[in-house]
Amino acid sequence: MIKLYWSPRSRSFSALWLMEETGLPYERVLTDITTGAQKAPEYLKINPMGKVPSLVDGDAALGEAAAICAYVADRYPETKLAPPPTDPRRARYLQWLFFGPGCIEPGLIQIFTKLEVPTSTAAWGSATQVFDVLDAALAKGPWILGEEFTAADIVIGSGLNFAVRMFKMVPPRPSFDAYIARCVARPAFQRAEKIAAG
Repeated sequence: MIKLYWSPRSRSFSALWLMEETGLPYERVLTDITTGAQKAPEYLKINPMGKVPSLVDGDAALGEAAAICAYVADRYPETKLAPPPTDPRRARYLQWLFFGPGCIEPGLIQIFTKLEVPTSTAAWGSATQVFDVLDAALAKGPWILGEEFTAADIVIGSGLNFAVRMFKMVPPRPSFDAYIARCVARPAFQRAEKIAAG
């Protein structure tokens, strides 16, 4: 059985939401990061970065929320959370799947720390550019690839929920508000939120 190592109020929410969307049986393994459980030698064998979430599926073990989303969507194609490799939409799917950790998270760090980085050297460009690009993409809706909900929406939706709804680090925009509302309305999102709240 798939084991998801997670902790409340962390990046684990993406993986928790993912697993609830799949409908696959899985075991949640609470990893208390307030006590340093993620630094235990047994856990570091699963994720040497000592972070949550992590996932173990038979002999496969990995960390990083977006990587977990990619792995599960590909390993279990019956979940229909990713376009097949031969589908031209796969290219945009992968781009948006990694836009979360590659652009949204650095953009949020830039906002939070008020870090001034030249856009020519910042891999994410600038926080303003990140959220302008996302705004334009989401205005087409209802999901990041159009009509089809995918694992990329879990990554993007989790990031926007965190940035706009929960911590109010990014000002709301009509496209963000509508997209977050669609995410929050999903039964799997609601189940994950309930689990995360304890």
